[in-house]
Amino acid sequence: MTKDELREKAGALPLLPGVYLMMDKAGKVIYVGKAKKLKNRVSQYFQESASHTAKTRQMVSQVDHFDTIFVSSEFEALVLENSLIKRHMPRYNILLKDDKGYPFVRLSRETYPRFTMVHKWASDGARYFGPFGGRFETRQALDAVLSALRLPTCGRKFPRDIGAERPCLNFHMGRCDGFCRPEMTAEEYRRRIEQAVLMLEGKSKQVLREMTAEMEAEAEALRFERAALLRDRINAISALSKKQTVIAGLCADTDVWGLYKGAGKCCYAVLHMEEGNLAGRETELFSAPMEETEIEMLSALTAQYYLPRAILPHEILLPIDTGECENLSEVLTKRAGHKVWVHVPRRGEKVDLQAMAQKNAAEEAERATSAEERVAHTLELLEKMLDLPSPPKRMESFDISNTGKSDIVASMVVYSGARPLKSAYRRFRIKELEGHPDDYASMREVIRRRLQRAADGDEKFLPLPDVFLIDGGETHAQAAQAVAREFGVSVPIFGMVKDDRHRTRALMTPEGREIGIVGNPAVFTLIGQIQEETHRFAITYHHESHSKSATRSLLDGIPGVGPKRREELRKRFGTIKAIREADVEALAAVVPRGAAEAVWKHFHQEAEKGEKD
Repeated sequence: MTKDELREKAGALPLLPGVYLMMDKAGKVIYVGKAKKLKNRVSQYFQESASHTAKTRQMVSQVDHFDTIFVSSEFEALVLENSLIKRHMPRYNILLKDDKGYPFVRLSRETYPRFTMVHKWASDGARYFGPFGGRFETRQALDAVLSALRLPTCGRKFPRDIGAERPCLNFHMGRCDGFCRPEMTAEEYRRRIEQAVLMLEGKSKQVLREMTAEMEAEAEALRFERAALLRDRINAISALSKKQTVIAGLCADTDVWGLYKGAGKCCYAVLHMEEGNLAGRETELFSAPMEETEIEMLSALTAQYYLPRAILPHEILLPIDTGECENLSEVLTKRAGHKVWVHVPRRGEKVDLQAMAQKNAAEEAERATSAEERVAHTLELLEKMLDLPSPPKRMESFDISNTGKSDIVASMVVYSGARPLKSAYRRFRIKELEGHPDDYASMREVIRRRLQRAADGDEKFLPLPDVFLIDGGETHAQAAQAVAREFGVSVPIFGMVKDDRHRTRALMTPEGREIGIVGNPAVFTLIGQIQEETHRFAITYHHESHSKSATRSLLDGIPGVGPKRREELRKRFGTIKAIREADVEALAAVVPRGAAEAVWKHFHQEAEKGEKD
């Protein structure tokens, strides 16, 4: 993608939290970042900014395209960012791999396993959960889980210290059930640990259901003290907040589908979950030529997507029941060599993930559709306002620039629909004028040369546009129309009339009919952009032409320096000042020594003469 295309794509992002992945031409992820508002953050990369660090400029120079994943909160974006960084190991995220990274919770492998907080995952046989947020927040969350389940947080080692001494202060404060006491069994300890695991996996509802059932059973058995302890534990767990969706262990080897049927475009999104982490996302826009229902579309898509594949997930979550889930499960199970379960989630965390997939599909479709529809709608409005036979596909705009009777130039800017087609831009040096400048005569010359090139079959000037836009009012449009009639060309011609702030406020026909555009923001913006781009292109060419003329005039009359050598000096030194300050050796590196000496004498004799005067 070009820089303009990247900037345009970034500008179309929503103001939603999420994660973005920058990729190079080979498709390798080179940077993963998070943002509270994706549009604002991603757009900054593709704006000219002196505040960018060298690293950022280097990274942006290698970006060919980028992807985004929308989430529900900044916290989810933070967790997902770290998961994706660990998976893709992006080159430009190297600073996030040290101890400043987001922490994990580690569960050791032993008879009495213990939770600890670590800054990175390791292949040591232990269980890891996360990554989570900041170290302080993670420590608070872990302490809250352990406190809610009344698990030990002291430094005692089990089973070594069981019965060795009296329980510590945590037991007397009600923060621990005193597993250092002989009456507390290893089985009860491991049961509490598994409940803590479920909570760290985001399955606190399951823990609450199990504990509530246990509390009711204890109450029915008249063991009210035990039921009261369970009640307190349930209340403590219910009070825990900050429950996130994208964390380890939520799903395993699962594809989560989202499908969106929009007015102009449809889109599916597949969130790939591996070992509970959101490892990636696929989206694709497609059309529904037969106006299929969502069930028909999803049924066709899932079959086409999975049947050619050799490696398949264990679970596929769909947003709606296609009526073929059982059949598809059977076919894919045979192909994969393991059970593949295709179903629609009904409750719990998987429903939340499925909603996230739906959100991603909708955002992609709406973003693509809204851009296309906006352009199509603007061109349709322009068609109606200008009484054109169809929406304009190609528009050409012309402007004249001069600073007197010399160095008069003109620009021709081409728009394909609502986007500039820079490869078709052309510029002209006015040749036919004598005496004072004449904008109308200049415009007639430019339009005549443009149409003549088309008549001669020059592909650089074909095809003819659907509309000619002339910088100026009624008289400028008349000048262009007179030339068009000479060639038998019937392209509609309109002058662009500016207000006192140099904004195009209206279009003018050669017959003098004014068409106001200020009341229509979309058309006003488009025509204003075209006018500004045409003026910019003309001014740029004029400045270049004037600079060349100044150089040429000051080098006139120097022995041995003709047009070719003047051009070589201009290209090498850029300005007359640089040529004047150059010594003979520097000049001789560009032109022959005799000519170099002549140039040096020309400027230095003038300087000596000025001093004597």
